[in-house]
Amino acid sequence: QVQLVESGGGSVQTGGSLRLSCAASVSDFSRYVMGWFRQAPGKEREFVATTTWTTAWTFIGTYYADSVKGRFTISRDNANNTVYLQMDSLKPEDTAAYYCAADRIPGRAPITHADFYSYWGQGTQVTVSS
Repeated sequence: QVQLVESGGGSVQTGGSLRLSCAASVSDFSRYVMGWFRQAPGKEREFVATTTWTTAWTFIGTYYADSVKGRFTISRDNANNTVYLQMDSLKPEDTAAYYCAADRIPGRAPITHADFYSYWGQGTQVTVSS
């Protein structure tokens, strides 16, 4: 069973930064695709970013939603089973609950879709005030 625990959420003003962390309890973390999604009140859960691995172990692919490209950075520390989301230049529209997700390839859907992921964290709230 995979357990994911997010941390690092909080309240910031427009233009501020936060770094979210997601600790995973798995024995082969480096083989998992790790993603971040967010959900604002009254809206559907949306893709934010994801990071993959390759069989060569030398290239990590990262993918971002257009709305966060250039402001958010996803990274992973395979030695510590942790994935991060560095969020800079935050905007009020970034306000949402942020969820960490994990699964392995091949999946049921593209890795930018929530349906790909079988494992989810409880979420951490990010609030950006103007």
